[in-house]
Amino acid sequence: MRLLALDTASGQCSAALLIDGQLLLREQATAREHARLILPMVQSLLAEAGCTLGSLQAIAFGRGPGSFTGVRIAASVTQGLAFAADLPVLPVSDLRALALQAAGLETTAGLSLLACMDARMHEVYWSLHPPAENGAVADAPEQVTAPSVLLQFLVEQAHSGAQCLAAGCGLAAYFGDDLAFGVPVQRQLPRAEPHAREIARLALADYAAGLALPAEAAIPVYVRDQVVQTPRA
Repeated sequence: MRLLALDTASGQCSAALLIDGQLLLREQATAREHARLILPMVQSLLAEAGCTLGSLQAIAFGRGPGSFTGVRIAASVTQGLAFAADLPVLPVSDLRALALQAAGLETTAGLSLLACMDARMHEVYWSLHPPAENGAVADAPEQVTAPSVLLQFLVEQAHSGAQCLAAGCGLAAYFGDDLAFGVPVQRQLPRAEPHAREIARLALADYAAGLALPAEAAIPVYVRDQVVQTPRA
């Protein structure tokens, strides 16, 4: 399997190239340089692997939620590359990619996976995924809510005896030690951000499941409709 994966939805700009089981990576922390960095990363990966874009089987990308500009960059670059090389695409949820990072915290079976991103405007993107099976994380409903809504959900989970692993920079941004009420510190990655390496791993399973789509399906998913916060009267 030869698969390219891109992610620009957060403060990490990253690209990964999966070549017959070997994963090559490029990444850089950046606030606003994703558009400038992502294509050189792709070119560098292809050069290192000694292959061309046309020799790949699919292109995967983090389709959101996340930074509105960042999510658009990944989708548009993926669509352009896929059209140029006549390749299918694999849109992968950035929250699902975070959930896969959470799954790596423990091998204990039966723990749900919480993904949480800072959505700005005093809100968080979050999703709760079922326990990982054979290294795979399933999709789950995605929400954008006030942090207090998520905290109340976690409190209710804890009272019911449910346990989870958690990952995402939304945790550090809004909760601090409060989250430990429902999720022990050792089961958290509070500053994690989506990354192309997880996008590639999830896309590999999606490709095997027949979920590849035509290039025009490389579109962003925002979850939130309102993109600008206006002052209250």
